Amino acid sequence: MKVRSVIPDIEVTDIEAARSFYQDFLGLGEEEFNLGWVARFTEPESRAAVQVVTEDETGPANPVLSLKVDDIDAAYAEAKASGFDIVRPLTGEGWGVTRFFVRDPDGNIINITAHRVTEDGE
Repeated sequence: MKVRSVIPDIEVTDIEAARSFYQDFLGLGEEEFNLGWVARFTEPESRAAVQVVTEDETGPANPVLSLKVDDIDAAYAEAKASGFDIVRPLTGEGWGVTRFFVRDPDGNIINITAHRVTEDGE
């Protein structure tokens, strides 16, 4: 498994209220996506990013960190083989990612995620 990016997940009560802080003040001006309960703000040049989350819509808890990986199946198999606490099993989501939640040794919930590649390479 190779980690492609690490994105902090910050719990907020209102994504719209958080927008001016993360976009205007911190300069994370590009809103990559907004699902209503999670949004990602990114600095266009460096691609530094932060996700803000109100309440994970499909998971049992809010993660503190999202890791994009190149091989989600290998990551899941390795997490299980290592005996880590799988908080949410490997699941395909309607917005095009497959992910699972795993608890680190200190109890933090980590969202391991990858975009699925279709047969035509997209």
